Amino acid sequence: MDLGNIEEPTLENIKLLVSDILDSETKVLKDDIESLLTQKEQIERSLEKKHLELQELKCSIFNVIETKISDREALSKLHQIKLQSIDLYDFLSEMVESALITALEKDQDGDIKETIEEVIKDITFEAIKEGSLNTIRIRKILSIVLQSAIDIAEATPTKAKEILSATLKGIRSGLIRSIDRFKQRLAFMPVEAKHILIEDYDTIMEDLNQTDVLFSQVIQTQADENSDAIKKILLDINKEMRYDLEELVHISKETADIMRDKFSSFAKTAVKKADTAMKSQTAQEAKRMGKQALGVARVALGSAIKSAKDAMDSK
Repeated sequence: MDLGNIEEPTLENIKLLVSDILDSETKVLKDDIESLLTQKEQIERSLEKKHLELQELKCSIFNVIETKISDREALSKLHQIKLQSIDLYDFLSEMVESALITALEKDQDGDIKETIEEVIKDITFEAIKEGSLNTIRIRKILSIVLQSAIDIAEATPTKAKEILSATLKGIRSGLIRSIDRFKQRLAFMPVEAKHILIEDYDTIMEDLNQTDVLFSQVIQTQADENSDAIKKILLDINKEMRYDLEELVHISKETADIMRDKFSSFAKTAVKKADTAMKSQTAQEAKRMGKQALGVARVALGSAIKSAKDAMDSK
């Protein structure tokens, strides 16, 4: 590594020299990283394609089984199993629209609220339950379900308020059921899963303490992104439901309390492990850089004070 001669030790000259050295010394590793990133993208695309193929194959298998069953009760049980076996996230929008259209077509007595609320509760629960309980994922699922219902409501303006009111109640019930399931599973969670949980401990605790806010924010966001007519309906329903979120707040608080009681000591163990990790080479380098950054700041501050003092002395 040749540092050469720096005629003028300006920041720009040193920066150019260091940049040349870094490019030269790290070229092989950078090329390796680029190659691995390309492979990673190819693998991710391949995984996405295979995942979709798996979903489609599962659906086609269920469709074949469906043709073999004539008993209505058995068929209903099969549909329930299908709902639990397919990753609904990929089909969420289309499934909600299909369910709502079917409910409207089969509406006999003019009251479709209970039917819509029940089907939306089931779809929301099944979509949330197998994945991580984090704000980003849940917000996405609730938004997709609500927007799909909005599309149907706009196409059926005379039933818009009924559709949206039932949809929001169904979403709330599905969310409550998902959190309750998570609460039940905390007691039987294997050690491996606990490690994953602890890594995300703070985030999950924060999310559990604001599920009512998340629910209202999803409604507000969708209201802002749609027509004035839909916005008014959604905001009116949100206002009415504000006092109906007690159960959601209660189950979320209960789950957070159980998680805190059960895993706070486990989290402390994780902190100790993190403390051990701070002795690693990477951590030591981070400490060095922190001290160096402080040194740079002190030099800069000292120069600024000296410049100000010199300016005052010259007056």
